[in-house]
Amino acid sequence: MMNNTTQELLPTAWSLEDLLATPLEDSMDALLADLDGSITSFEVNRELLSDTIGHDEFRSILRQYEHILELGYRAYAYAHLFFFSDVKNQAALILRDRVDQAVTAADNRTLFFTLWLKSLTPEIVTRLAPEGDNRHYLNNLLKFKPYTLGESEEQIINLKDTNGINAIVSLYDMITNGFTFTVEVEGERRTLTRDQVSALYRHPSPDVRAAAYQELFRVYEDNSAVLAQMYSHRVRDWHSESLLLRHYPTAISARNLANDIPDNVVDVLLGVCADNNDLFQRYFKLKAGWLGVKRLRRYDIYSPLTTADKTFEYAQALDLIMDSLRHFSPAVADMAWRIVTDNHIDAEIRPGKRGGAFCYSVLPGMTPWVHVNYTGKARDVATLAHELGHGIHGILSANHSLLTYHPSLPLAETASVFSEMLLTERLLSQETDVAVRRDLLAYAVDDAYATVQRQSYFTLFEREAHDLIMAGKSADDLCVAYLKNLQTQFGEAVDLSDDFRWEWISIPHIYHTPFYTYAYSFGQLLVLSLYSQYRVDGESFIPRYLNLLSYGGAEEPAKVLNEAGFDIAAPSFWQGGYDVLRDMIDELENLHA
Repeated sequence: MMNNTTQELLPTAWSLEDLLATPLEDSMDALLADLDGSITSFEVNRELLSDTIGHDEFRSILRQYEHILELGYRAYAYAHLFFFSDVKNQAALILRDRVDQAVTAADNRTLFFTLWLKSLTPEIVTRLAPEGDNRHYLNNLLKFKPYTLGESEEQIINLKDTNGINAIVSLYDMITNGFTFTVEVEGERRTLTRDQVSALYRHPSPDVRAAAYQELFRVYEDNSAVLAQMYSHRVRDWHSESLLLRHYPTAISARNLANDIPDNVVDVLLGVCADNNDLFQRYFKLKAGWLGVKRLRRYDIYSPLTTADKTFEYAQALDLIMDSLRHFSPAVADMAWRIVTDNHIDAEIRPGKRGGAFCYSVLPGMTPWVHVNYTGKARDVATLAHELGHGIHGILSANHSLLTYHPSLPLAETASVFSEMLLTERLLSQETDVAVRRDLLAYAVDDAYATVQRQSYFTLFEREAHDLIMAGKSADDLCVAYLKNLQTQFGEAVDLSDDFRWEWISIPHIYHTPFYTYAYSFGQLLVLSLYSQYRVDGESFIPRYLNLLSYGGAEEPAKVLNEAGFDIAAPSFWQGGYDVLRDMIDELENLHA
């Protein structure tokens, strides 16, 4: 691996040729034909499925099923990554819709198999899959048995999702990714994307910060009637399926089971988060003093402590990240570098490109794809480290089958947040200037607020919002509830303006994946505990950490973490993460004294 990047690695669009070769139309036609033929061959197995099926025969059928999934994943990944590159591209939109229809049809035609698997008894599962990935996959499926409907009902739900709620969420993306925002910065009026305007939240000027938020919410409020209605449909669809049809105990239970996390653990996590509002309120009061104001405005919570508005070239950002990873483990740095050299990063800003950032680990053994909108701010460097951490996780778990390759959402944030902390720690270790150390620590605490407290309160808002919508309440009622949610977080430490009442319709996760966001809180607090262990144990910690990541989705998160010495059902475990944050704030206070 090179020690330094080069200007040839400046932001560019990714290559998708590892998924499908050019010409695309021929490759996609061949892939979908292979998918259809493989399913036709697979369907003859329907008559072979019984409680007395032999071990070898079962494994052969399961391998056929994995092959079908692989073909579907490959087609789906290409279509969606192509679409995310430019959501206004009509060819990309048509291809995505075509593939979505094909994948839905594939799901429906193979549904008989997964429904049969869910009908098995634990004893039969033990006989067919005595150990390994297949055993975990089958046991995990059995957890969904009480909430599974008949084959025709499940097929109808799949069709309903593709042409119903998934289409509405897609329209939300198309509408919001098309938004532009006009903000005056240093005397110049600029037309910006969502990611570019979000970068201004950390601008040195309080007027620019306020203008960025005000313009964001002006645009969203102008479209609030449509966006709020979309959210109402998202919630009603979720309740119709999860509670009325499947009979989950609560709306969030469906997400928790998909995450392989017990309801009581999520309740404990959210409860500990709520109990620690005073920690961040104390920090925001300290920050107000450092900035020379009586009280922070909500516009100012991410404000830098210095007036410098430092930017980082993309190549420089990669160098910083690779250095931090290499210092931890050269092997881990090589994994991240592989994503760069395979041209699987899309970092540039361009009109029509999907906002935000993500990493997509498609198949075991295939280099993951990373999507960021790189504007050169310090936050973008951390975001790039975060998404490369996801990619490292995907590479480490490649020893598993596709059935158990992807980790559950809470554990999926482990490597990403850990990579961010390695970056911060490396920068701190090289810095002797007290003022710069203060700024680095303050940035880390700002980020911890955004990742832990803010995300947990998104989930708390969702629980309330679902109840309000199902009770027939209006969008204005949700705005009132959201402001109360913010007031609980900030107390008397932060001055809230009324325009933040519309922030909830600007949160894509609550549309895309209801109750997703507590996974960030889970991941950050887990990593804080892991990182404190790393500081104590040093190099002996590294093999245990890599082993944790190598599980992928092949074991329950509680068992994986219990093996590492953590009890996620204990409030003290989550409080330990907050104690690390408290130490950081104590150090900040001492540096400023």
